[in-house]
Amino acid sequence: MATCGVTKINISNRDPYFTSEFWTNLYDMLGIKLAFSTDYHPQIDGLAERIIQEMEEIIKGLCEYGMEYKDHGGYTNYWVTLLPEIQLSYNTSQQSTTGKSPSLVEKGCNPLMLVDHLRKEILTIHPTDQDFHYMWKREFDTAARCIAKAI
Repeated sequence: MATCGVTKINISNRDPYFTSEFWTNLYDMLGIKLAFSTDYHPQIDGLAERIIQEMEEIIKGLCEYGMEYKDHGGYTNYWVTLLPEIQLSYNTSQQSTTGKSPSLVEKGCNPLMLVDHLRKEILTIHPTDQDFHYMWKREFDTAARCIAKAI
């Protein structure tokens, strides 16, 4: 809801979280249809199932590089902290079904990335800036490779 608003239909894998009395009442109150998929029978929504498969492949690809990574400051982070970047990378990647990115289809444009604004001539001023640029570039390239492999 934070990035796309409220949906008309919520597709769930029958997780107890979504089938609880609280959630079913909330969905009913908001007029949101709750649809369920089942294992090995993903007919409920082919597009949703395809996206889930692609996300699983992307995350598997990232995990091949290790479940955790050290940032430029030496701090250990877990792959789950990269989920916002994965979402952004996926939403700005061209999809085979439409030939366009999800962001372009939904909003009419792709968001500018931070890396789009980095000026190389300024990066040589401070080594920390270079580390930041390389970290961004490396993570972006890794996500792009994983997305390309999944699609």
